[in-house]
Amino acid sequence: MRRDVFQAIADPVRRDIIQLLSNETLTVNTIAEKFEVSRPAISKHLKILKECGIIEINKKGRERFCEIQPRNLIPAFLWIKQYNKLWENRIDAFENYINEIQIKNNKNE
Repeated sequence: MRRDVFQAIADPVRRDIIQLLSNETLTVNTIAEKFEVSRPAISKHLKILKECGIIEINKKGRERFCEIQPRNLIPAFLWIKQYNKLWENRIDAFENYINEIQIKNNKNE
């Protein structure tokens, strides 16, 4: 099965793993300890992240270290970014609406 970055970020646990690894390289065991799901479930999430190219897993001695590959998150960032202006406009319109209501309420007091 061919996987992509969107499959990687589709699951909240995988997004949390990405967040953890954005700060530092961690061992598989360290990652697993931070979640209340089974170790096999974490291993499956890590496998998907690896298949999507979001992380690399390097073995050093007995430990397997997971390291994020942030450049492979760029396609998701670019896709989301295209909607940035849309949401900014909607938020601005909502802010204007709230301001109008406050002005009307202040005049009625």
